Order: sequence, then structure tokens, then C-alpha cells
Amino acid sequence: MRDDLADRAKRLFQRKELPERFDRTREELWALRDVSFQVKEGEVVGIIGRNGAGKSTLLKILSRITEPTTGKVRVKGRVASLLEVGTGFHPELTARENIYLNGAILGMSRAEIKMRFDEIVAFAEIEKFLDTPVKRFSSGMYVRLAFAVAAHLEPEILIIDEVLAVGDIAFQKKCLGKMESVSEREGRTVLFVSHNMAAVKSLTRHGLVLDTGQITFDGPTNEAVEFYVDSVEAFDPNDSLTQERRGTHTSIKGVRLLDASNKAVRHYTPGKDLVLEIGFETDGMSSLSLEVFLLDANRGGLAIASTYQLHGINLPEQAGHYICSLKLEPLWLAAGSYSLKVATSHVNHGWDQVVEDAITFEVISCNPLGFSWDFKYAYGYGAFATLCAETPDFRPADE
Repeated sequence: MRDDLADRAKRLFQRKELPERFDRTREELWALRDVSFQVKEGEVVGIIGRNGAGKSTLLKILSRITEPTTGKVRVKGRVASLLEVGTGFHPELTARENIYLNGAILGMSRAEIKMRFDEIVAFAEIEKFLDTPVKRFSSGMYVRLAFAVAAHLEPEILIIDEVLAVGDIAFQKKCLGKMESVSEREGRTVLFVSHNMAAVKSLTRHGLVLDTGQITFDGPTNEAVEFYVDSVEAFDPNDSLTQERRGTHTSIKGVRLLDASNKAVRHYTPGKDLVLEIGFETDGMSSLSLEVFLLDANRGGLAIASTYQLHGINLPEQAGHYICSLKLEPLWLAAGSYSLKVATSHVNHGWDQVVEDAITFEVISCNPLGFSWDFKYAYGYGAFATLCAETPDFRPADE
């Protein structure tokens, strides 16, 4: 109403002869349009998509926070939502008071809340701050308490947005374990939104992919993740052509990262061969080598591949255009962004041509043994996961 009155007042003072470029007509933007799906009782559904795809809006509508412009939502059962840090909390109240307040909002009786109170406090690990106003809590402590309340007060439907990413790594693993327990052992319905593809694949069996407010895929989780990754990393091989200066004797024409079906992509799956195709031109000079450097998001060097230094193979000594196929050994790269620098060199003498950022690519998730924890480069543990050659063995020290 305030905005409408302000617009009316402005129009009174606007000149009617405003040029066309100052036209103040508005463009409608639908956060969600023609979205229709069904979730069965006890089903765990992962909802994935780019930022701005409409995921959070969908959850707010399902949680009755936002009313849909058109259409309707039918929800059978008590719903607990964890959409933003501190949703449903009063900042002036203590953690103890907010547990009872949140429980009451969820329709729990005081006796039911009291019965689960100790479990909630222990899970959130906030015993020392139980009588502290939550406005003094950090965002991580907010999330601990909010998730503990939502997960322990036995709602039939649990809705969780990416808010868990605020917590520390140990607590994220704890929350994922609780969600597995809620869905598998207690048979409750869970809607889970996350950019952590490893967690989505581990926790859910059914997936929805949203894009620009519409459902573009509805099916098994593994297929949904593959569909999402392919759509995010849609790749035109012509994009890889490099417009950099020629070297004296060589010219690198293009670099492509290939998947198992030899399709050009911009993402790499850890544990698989890293397959590259490099197109180049040479004048046939002898003693030339091809090098590939793997760089992290901060342009720090991580690895090198070299045709001569590591394999003793020079570039062809006959002038012409060539394609070099490189199948590099599997890497357990942490989830994150990476790039490849490609160069040609005079063996043991210097560079002929260097192409910075010849191609960039993403590692969506890294969980070598299929666990829900996603190993991310942003955690600061390094760029590679190193697996044990044999299963770790523990034995008493006195043996």
C-alpha cells in the first residue's frame, strides 16, 4: 500500500511528455510459474538449482510464510521449517524461552517440549548459554539451536534450506546424520535444499531441479544431479578456442575437457580420468614439448603434466595441425573451481607459447567413499583427498 501511494504521488508530478526511454512501466518477474509436484509421506526430496532459481520461494510457500499468487498448496501434517538463520526466534528471549516458543509455534504442547528439551540442548551444544538472549548468539549458534528444535520436536514434515552451510564442518556432519535418522528410521518427510551435491545424493532418493522458476527435472536423485550439472556446465566446444598470441614455432588453438562419452564439459568428477584434447599448430621444429598445469582458484600451482619431461615424447617434427589427447590419472580433487594453463616449450631451454586460463572447470562434489560429507577446497584442507591403499587397521600398542 505504501509503495502504491508513493507511485501515485510521483505520477502527479511527472511530465506527460517524458521521452520513451524514461517509460516507467514495470516488468513482471515470476519467482515461480506453473510448478506442480507431489511428495509422498516418508519421502526425502532434494531440491537443487542455480541461485535465483526459486528454491527458497518454493519452500516459503510450502511453509505458509508466503501465499502463492495463483494456484494452491496442500500439506497434510505438521511442518517444521529451517529457512533462514533465526527463523521463528525472538532475539530478546533466551535460548530456553525460544525453544518453548518455537515448539508452541509448531503445535507442540508444553509437556511434549519438556520431554525433548534435554535432547535439544545437548544436540545444539549450548548448555552454557541456555539463559542468554539469542540476539547475542553468533550465526553458527543460531543454526545449532534452530536445527535442534526443528529436528527434535517431531514434525511430520521437515523443510530445510541451505542454512546449514553456516555451521561448522563438525556440526554439518551431525545435522546430516540426524536428517538420515529422521528420514530412514522415523519415516518423516524431508524437503532438502542444498548446493552440496554429495549431501543431496546421500540423503535423498528423489530430486527436483528448478531453473528460472520452473521445474526442469523431476526424478531419481542421481539423474537429477547429473541433469543439473550438465545444465550448469553447458559447453560449446568453440568457446575453448584461444585468441592469444602465437609462439615462435607453435600456436595453441583450443583446449577441451571431455567426459566419459567424449563430450566437451566444464566439470570434472573426482576419481575419474582427467581427459583433455589440445589442438595446436607446429612448424616442425625439433625438441618441443607440451605442458599442462593444474591451478586452483587462487592461481596456485597444484600439478604438472608434460609430454617430454614425464614421458620423453616431443611434439611432431613435421609441420601441421595436430590434436593431442591426454588421459591423466584419476584425481580426488576437492570441490571447487580450477583452471588449466597450457604451454609449449623448447625442452630445457624456455617457453615458446603460454596460454593462461586455457580452460576453467568446476568440481561439483568430492566424497571418495560415498559418504555425505563433501570435501571442499574452501575448507582449507588442501586440493586433494588422499585415500589409504588398504583399510585402516587399529591394534593394541602392546602387541
